[in-house]
Amino acid sequence: MSAEAAKWDERYRQARGPGQPVQVLEQNIHLLPRFGSALDLACGLGANALLLASQGLQVTAWDLSPVAIARLTAAAEAAARPLTAAVRDVVAEPPPPRSFDVVLVSRFLERALCPAINASLRPGGLLFYQTFTRTRVGGSGPNNPHYLLAEGELLGLFPELHPVVYRDEALIGDINRGLRGEALLVARKPH
Repeated sequence: MSAEAAKWDERYRQARGPGQPVQVLEQNIHLLPRFGSALDLACGLGANALLLASQGLQVTAWDLSPVAIARLTAAAEAAARPLTAAVRDVVAEPPPPRSFDVVLVSRFLERALCPAINASLRPGGLLFYQTFTRTRVGGSGPNNPHYLLAEGELLGLFPELHPVVYRDEALIGDINRGLRGEALLVARKPH
């Protein structure tokens, strides 16, 4: 097991429950197709995967952590949410081209993987993406700038996709309200 997987295993052992789905999915759930396949990439404990499965999609969830996948599998069985969860290093083994109608990525950033994420969408497919930015309010998120988006960067990582929803509020206005320290994107692959 890699040191990275061991670090996440320890974090997920200590976590309570699957957590909450990210805003990009909760606030835009009405954009999901009525049927099709969805991938929760770097799924963690799987709150997003469970929500996607509740919408009738065929869900695949991948994460580097065996602990996260075991806990997600148990939560899915307990909630009667059919999904396929697997331990997978998504950087070493990215999703194959034209495999999914929906891809969700939350709080994970590996810029070199973005072309493969784009390619994994079928024509008309949707990307739901939310992760941390360099402009932060409070202490949430990683400290390493490699894992933080620059202002407006998320749009540039997927230039082939048509933006449907985008938010990156930075430090504009009342910083105690809104989406702060993260950017989100829903984008559609052209037919």
